[in-house]
Parts: sequence; structure tokens; C-alpha cells
Amino acid sequence: MSRPASHAPFALSQGLVATLTLLALAGCAVGPDYKRPEATLPEAYVATAEAAPAAQAPVEKEWWKLFQDATLNDLVRQAQEHNHDLLLAVAQVEEAEGVAREAGAAFFPQIDANASGGRNEISMKTDPLPAANTQRLRDSRKASLSTSFEIDVWGKLRRANEAARAQLLSSRYAKDTVELSVASLVTNAYLTLRAADADLALTRDTVTTREKALDIVKSKQEAGSASPLDLHQAESTLATAQAQAASLRRQRAVAETQLALLTGKPDLKIAAGDLRQLPLPPVPPAGLPSSLLEARPDIRQAEETLVAANAKIGVAKAALYPSLSLTGSLGSESAALTNLFTSAAGAWSLGLAATMPIFDFGRNAARIDQATAKQKQALISYQKTVQTAFKEVNDALVGLRENGEGERAQEKRVQATQKTLELAQLRYEAGYSAFLEVLDAQRSANDALLDYVSTRQARLTSAVDLFKALGGGWKDDFKAESLKNSGNDQAAAPVAKAGQ
Repeated sequence: MSRPASHAPFALSQGLVATLTLLALAGCAVGPDYKRPEATLPEAYVATAEAAPAAQAPVEKEWWKLFQDATLNDLVRQAQEHNHDLLLAVAQVEEAEGVAREAGAAFFPQIDANASGGRNEISMKTDPLPAANTQRLRDSRKASLSTSFEIDVWGKLRRANEAARAQLLSSRYAKDTVELSVASLVTNAYLTLRAADADLALTRDTVTTREKALDIVKSKQEAGSASPLDLHQAESTLATAQAQAASLRRQRAVAETQLALLTGKPDLKIAAGDLRQLPLPPVPPAGLPSSLLEARPDIRQAEETLVAANAKIGVAKAALYPSLSLTGSLGSESAALTNLFTSAAGAWSLGLAATMPIFDFGRNAARIDQATAKQKQALISYQKTVQTAFKEVNDALVGLRENGEGERAQEKRVQATQKTLELAQLRYEAGYSAFLEVLDAQRSANDALLDYVSTRQARLTSAVDLFKALGGGWKDDFKAESLKNSGNDQAAAPVAKAGQ
């Protein structure tokens, strides 16, 4: 039977809620606390042993601007705004934010508004029979506010919130990973396009040179000083250069289409340029520490995934313990609608419910096993990500060093083949050698120029790979950062530990 509302029940309910809330906060959170796995990596990259020991300028987050190319900067900006993979990653972050807000809301009671009205008839067969003056028809009108609140004694809600926050961070780092990948893809595609431009310029010069050589052979043949063999050889080398130019135009078109896809601009057109005009990026200093891997977003993503998986073990284990819920309602109840909100119509209720699994035939145990297995998978994935990242950085450093040596060797080769070509042309024009010698010299000079462009592209690409592998570059105070993060103090780690 409902009773008139009074302030005493509410004082009692508030005290009970406060007590239970303190109990929940003081309760333990079941499941393992997260601890960062030990990294089994060398302190520094061996590949930097022969790098420049001098202090280098720090590389900022927008590392592509080091190439000092306005077109490249604009392409990366467009990709960051319109790339579909990046937009998808942003949407996934928004989804994770919603999940995290939902998990956080579980700490607060849910309040619902209820209203109902009805009429029922009492059966004449009711035993005992109703009194003679009792009406068989009864009306009921009710309006109330109800609330329910789960008391987090065992830390189930805290572990679920911990997992949701970690998943949110993981999605943000995943977005950063995609952003870094898109920037590197755009830069590499741009380098490919500019390499094609440089090769096209060289090939056009080669075509012009061989056209002139063909004219000379024709003149000599008319004068009787050149054979038909010389003429056919000159025509063949010219056709080869023309076919090479067509292949390079196709390569440039493919690179331009790739950039259009990455930037979300189907009608993208890029004016011609030259790879050789791009400056070389800074060389990393010697003794680059492996602790710089902590800047990689994919490693941080893998760690937060591990944190979430670790917390979900606690969620699964909490299901083995009693679940406590506090319920209450406040409202008015009356047979007539006109009397619903009178003082005498007040009604309230307060209750505490406990639920504990007894026989579930291994369901909760199976869920714990599942959560534990997923945590193991996340740990293995994290360790693999760290080791793969170390390999990528080391490979990029080796590529940067060796391609630099290769480019310097190619420069010497270009100079030597150009001098050889000049001498061969002079000897042929003076009648001291056959035209085949000129053709060989032209072919060598052309191959040397093309190989030089290819080697320079490889060197620049290695620099891009290094920026990507390091998560964006390096700082000028990397040694201090390495010392700070090399100890056992996890508070200095860039990724905050969840659940603490």
C-alpha cells in the first residue's frame, strides 16, 4: 500500500546511496592490473654508427615540408582532408568516443519518467469474496520517477570503463597511423612522379641527340663515308629512346592517378618538375636510440589494445561475484486523475537487489578463458609490432646510408660517361672510329643519367621510410629522452597506464 511521501525516506535513501557509493569506491577491482611488457631491443641502432655524428636539427611532425616543395605540401594537405582511409579512421574514433562515454555513464544512476493509467475488474469468484460495498471496477492512475544504480563493488564498471578508454586511445593512435601512412604514400608517389619527370627530360635530350646523330649519319652516307649499317643502328637507337619516352609518360600518368586517389581529387593535374631539384633531408645523428620507437602511433595503438584486453579479463572475472543494484521511485498514485498530484497521493519505494550466479554450466569460466586468450593475442601482437618497427627503422637507416653512397658513385659515373661520349663523337666526326663507338657511348651516358635519377629517388624514399618508421622523425634532445625512458619508472612512458 502506498504511503504519503515525506522527507525522512529521502534522507534515508540519500544516506544509503552515499554509503553504497563509498563501498563501491573502496571495493577492489578484480582482474590483473596492466603492466607494460619488457622490451627486448638494443639500446641503439647499429645502422647509425656511420652516420654524421654532428648534432642535427630536430624533425618536426610535418616532415614532408623538409623537401621544400609547395606542390608536395599542398598534396599532403589535400590528402589529410579528403583521403577516404583517413576519413574512415576519423569516423572510427568518433565511434570509440561514443563507446567511452557510454562506459563512463554507467557510474551514474539512470532516471526514467513513468506514467500509467488503467481500470481493472475484481472477480466475484475471489476467495474470500469482496465485501458487499466493494466496487468491482477499480481505476488506477500513476506518475513517477524511477532510478536504478549498479553498485560497482567488484570493479566491473571500472574495468569496463578502463577498456573503453583504452580502446578510444587505440582508435586515435590508429588514426595517427593512417595519417602517417597517407603522408608517406603521397610523398613516395610524388617522388615517383618527379623521377619520371626527370627521366623524361633526360630522354627527350637523348632523343634530340640521337636525331642529330641520325642526320650526321645520313649526311655521311650521302657522302659515301658511312655504311647502311651505321644508318640502321642510328635509326634503332633513336626508336629505342622514343619508346623509352613513351614508357616514362605512362609511369608518370600512373603516379599522377595514384596521387589523385590519395588526395580524393579525381581531376588532379600536376605540372612537370624535376626530382633533382628537391633538397636532401637531414641525416639522423649517430647513436639513434631505439626508445624513439615509442613515438610510433602503431606501437601505441597496439599497447592500448593490450590495455583494453587486460581490463576485459577483470570484467569477465567480476561476473563470478554478486551483482548489487539499488532501485527507487518517487511519484503519485490515485484512482482519480484529479487527485493524482495531491499531497495524499505521494508514493515512494526503495530497494536493494543482489544477484549471484550459482549454476551457469561454465559460461562465466568460458568468458574468462576467452578474455585471457584475447589478452595473449594482444600481447603477441604488441611484441610483434615493436620488433617489426625496429626492423623497419634499421632497414630505412641502412637504405639511407647505402643509397647515399650509391648516389655519390653514380655522380662520378655520369661525369665519366659524358666525357667518354664527347670524345667518341669527336673521334667519329674526325673519322678515327666507327659509329658503333658513338652509339655505345650514348647508351652508357643515357643509362648513367637514368640510374643516377633512380638512385636519388631511392635515397629520398629511404628518408621518407625513416620518417615513417620513427613515427615522424626525431628530436634534437633524443639522448635525454632515451635516458628518461630507459629506467623502470613507467610514469615517464609516453603512454599512460590504464587502471592506475
